[in-house]
Amino acid sequence: MRASNPAQDTAGWISARHVAGPLRSRLICLPHAGGGAGTFRSWRPFLPEGVELAPVELPGRGSRIDEPLPRSFDALVDALFEALRGEFTVPYAFFGHSFGALLGYELTRRIERETGRGADLRRPSALLVSGSRAPHVPLEGETVAGGDEARLIAWLRGSGGLPDELLGFPDFLRDLLRAVRSDVAFAEGYLLPRPTAVSCPLVAFAGAEDTVSPVAHVAPWNLYTTAEHRMHVLPGGHYFPQSHARTTVAAVAGELAALSAL
Repeated sequence: MRASNPAQDTAGWISARHVAGPLRSRLICLPHAGGGAGTFRSWRPFLPEGVELAPVELPGRGSRIDEPLPRSFDALVDALFEALRGEFTVPYAFFGHSFGALLGYELTRRIERETGRGADLRRPSALLVSGSRAPHVPLEGETVAGGDEARLIAWLRGSGGLPDELLGFPDFLRDLLRAVRSDVAFAEGYLLPRPTAVSCPLVAFAGAEDTVSPVAHVAPWNLYTTAEHRMHVLPGGHYFPQSHARTTVAAVAGELAALSAL
């Protein structure tokens, strides 16, 4: 059993770190609801040399399965900020998918507030948001976090987030649903009254066949930066960063290179 306060174990927040060649920059990756650091493992072969993949492992899943889930979205952002600030020693960017995009956005806002108050922190070179509605865009349809297990499973299967073969592993499924429900509840409850822009470049990515976060809901992220903004529509559904890893990494690397973040 790990410590009950995740922020005390900062090393555990980055798992399966990977870089080929001398480190030049860091890509801090924040996973979708219920996801762990392992969801970015398929990106390794496609990363440019010198770019470190730094996948975040959130409490209550993966290698941190024995830790309690975050008690609130704000508490998770606070813990992430404290745990990751040691990662901001080289040029870095955030990539967040779905729920992870909201975390990346709030982390960027937090860093910019702290540096505005005089904190000695390097700001992110770019914020990359993927498969997520813009924070002021209301949810459409019924929420799923408060539903029963059968409804949550049906939603995951319908969006491509739960392969049928995993239904035969009840212990794994129980842990997965626990983390998914917590993250989805945070995401469903997250709604800003109006866009609040960050100062770094922001690039949005959407899946052409994504029914969870359709292209029209991702597009308004253009209102969330005072710097450069672009948007890419890539092949695939909600989990396109995994199903189309090569295409996604190529688009991410191309954008960061164009923004001189790498």
